[in-house]
Order: sequence, then structure tokens, then C-alpha cells
Amino acid sequence: MMMSTHLSPNRQKQLLNRYGLWAVITGASSGIGREIAIQLAEARLNLVLVARSHDRLEQMKVDLITRYGIEIRVICADLGQKTAIEIVEEQTNDLNVGLLVASAGFGTSGLFLDASLADELDMIDLHCRALLMMSLHFGRRFAQQQRGGIVLMSSIVGFQGTPYAAHYAATKAYVQTLAEALAVELAPLGVDVLAAAPGPTASLFASRAGMTMGKTLKPADVAQSILAALGRKSTVLPGFLSKLIVYSLVILPRWGRVQVMGMVMKGMTKH
Repeated sequence: MMMSTHLSPNRQKQLLNRYGLWAVITGASSGIGREIAIQLAEARLNLVLVARSHDRLEQMKVDLITRYGIEIRVICADLGQKTAIEIVEEQTNDLNVGLLVASAGFGTSGLFLDASLADELDMIDLHCRALLMMSLHFGRRFAQQQRGGIVLMSSIVGFQGTPYAAHYAATKAYVQTLAEALAVELAPLGVDVLAAAPGPTASLFASRAGMTMGKTLKPADVAQSILAALGRKSTVLPGFLSKLIVYSLVILPRWGRVQVMGMVMKGMTKH
């Protein structure tokens, strides 16, 4: 049974009126993306679920249609592959899409010199190239229809260099700065852009990144914070833990923030 933190009925109505009828969600099969999908389904938006795991997506489709009576389209695709974005575009051209949530991503950790070049290039393809292509495609669609929303998944590590997750943090800095600029450019065109920068979150991310985490945020709480902030802010730090980490570093010079984040990350790295 799917459980989630609930948005208020009034906020659900606002999301439907502002961003309905369809939302495209990447990374929808697990973690934050999955929880955003559930909460948008509760708000009665129809969903396009994009991820690599066909079985998980199909199970979500059955569960959400049964529970909420919405329409769902499943796209099984690896967005790190150059042809995948074209597939998403082609399979959503006939839909009245008003919201893009780009939450697909993965992490790596450890010493930069020990990194797998193939993995790090895959990360660029997913976090940067695919994100750019989708933001441009849907941004143009939303601007033409003079309404829409884009959520890009940043991270608290993207506000400074982060030793032991150097390249991952660099890709998230790309996401953060892109979202900040697009929020200004697209606002006069009726398009809301939000950078979501969560801290450590309980999901499959940590195991793939080779990290052990202590205190973590719940994906459902992160999703609720993101959807509550959409259209109201340009950046959101979901949850108390994210705010605590970022605001406690504000008083430090940038080099000091890099040192502190390096110590934090080194403590979470399994390598």
C-alpha cells in the first residue's frame, strides 16, 4: 500500500489548476521522484512516469489508477542514452503537459582519482545533457502555452565544492545555477522554475553512491516541501536537516565550506 505525506486540499487544487492536466516525472520509480508522483496523483494530475525499471513503473501505474482514477503513461527509458529524450518528447507531444519534474539521477563518492570515468561521464549525460534537453523542450512548450512548471533536482552539495563527491557536486552546481537563471528568464512567460536542493535522503541513492548515511530526510517529506514551494520560490531546501546544514555554513568563507563538506562527505563514504 502506498503511503505519503499529504498536501492540503487547497494546495492540491492549486497544483491541478496551475499545472494540469499532465505532469512528466523522470526518476519516477523510486525515492523523491516516486513520492512526487504519488502526491501529484492525489492532486488528480495525470502522469507520465519515466524511469529504467519497467516492472516498478507498471506496478505504480496499476496502483495509482486504482486509487485515484487518473490517466498514466509509462515510458521505460534510460535518460543517459542520447535517444531517450527524443522518445520522451515523441510520446508526450499529444498530451497537455504543464509540469516537468526532472528527478532522475545517481551519485558517486570517494576519491576523485579512483573514480570510474565511464560512471562519471554517464552522470554528465544524465544530470546535465538530458536535463538541458528536457528543460529546453518543455520550457519552450510551456512558454508557448504561457503556463507551466519545471522542477530541477539540485542538492545541498551543489552550493560549493564537495571533496569525496567532487564530480557529483559539480553536476549539481550546474543544475542549481541553471534553475536559478531559468526562474528569472521564464517567469514573465508564465513558467515557474524551482531548484530543489535536499540534504541526505533515505532512498536507493546512497547504496549506488557507495555511502552510509546517518540522519536522513524522508522522500515523502521532501516531495511535499518541493510541491509546496513550486511557484512560490526559486530554490527550496526541503526539510529541517537541509536548512540546518546550508545555513550553518553561511557564515564561513567558501573555502571553509568546502573543507567542512569534505569532512562530512568523507565520514559518509564507504571507500
